[in-house]
Amino acid sequence: MAGGGESSILQYFKKGAEVEINSDDDGFRGSWFVGTVIRAPKDESSKVLVEYKTLTEDEAGKRPLREPLRLVQLRPPPPQENRPAFEFSDEVDAYYNDGWWEGVITQKFEGKDKYTVFFRGSREELSFTASQLRLHREWAKGGRWVPPLHPSSHANETPSSAEAEDSTVVTEHNFNTGDHAEANSDEDGFEGAWFPVTVLEKTTAGKYLIEYQKLMNDDDTGLLIEEVDELHLRPSPPDVGVVDRFKVNDHVDVFYNDCWWVGRVTKVLVKERYSVYFENPPEELKFEHSDLRVHQEWRNGKWHCF
Repeated sequence: MAGGGESSILQYFKKGAEVEINSDDDGFRGSWFVGTVIRAPKDESSKVLVEYKTLTEDEAGKRPLREPLRLVQLRPPPPQENRPAFEFSDEVDAYYNDGWWEGVITQKFEGKDKYTVFFRGSREELSFTASQLRLHREWAKGGRWVPPLHPSSHANETPSSAEAEDSTVVTEHNFNTGDHAEANSDEDGFEGAWFPVTVLEKTTAGKYLIEYQKLMNDDDTGLLIEEVDELHLRPSPPDVGVVDRFKVNDHVDVFYNDCWWVGRVTKVLVKERYSVYFENPPEELKFEHSDLRVHQEWRNGKWHCF
């Protein structure tokens, strides 16, 4: 992603550009707020001065909040799409409390414009209409959006039939006994982390008994075994080959505390080491090259590489 000229990431953050801002503050993690670039960065390591459109500095709400932020906390706004309906287990952003919050649809009310969305960060379930939701997308290398958009897509355009199929059809993945997989936890301090597990058996509809490959049970007599639903389970990511070197702003998975965490490279250090920034909890740590892998997202039964 690094580089000069219009191919650089800096082209997205010129003065006056509209952006979305990810906050580090407690209670706001996993949310994106709309803002405008007031002062553009000089290079990829310098901060960007932004002004929020919906957050203010004063109680009267007259002075828009301004903050200097790092590039890893910013992205362009996702393309707008006319989307009349969503499906069960779709990963979405819901507009709530002046920002967009990442969640997953846990209930669709047939015949009604109403959806229940579960937010992993706060463990809340709230109801929304389709107009308050958008398909959750991640901004990846080279300015790509994952899941992908059709090349001809523009703001307010209806997605192509191929894209609509990719983003709306939910494909169930049937796990078999002995499959290697990864499980996601909702426990405090582990939101967003993926643990390597082995599938033991399918118990009931949509639920599996799994054995963690690294975590021990409470009395340390064996590996932890528990039941999880399919929303918290995914196949192990496929091998995409060896990466010789990661670059600044690359999305990566980092193996830390017996599980994989999503982060973004902020510095390339000597001796094949990197500084990686994590959004939840917000911190920056250093890792060896061998601790990192290419970040991939499991969306609607397919792997998408960042």
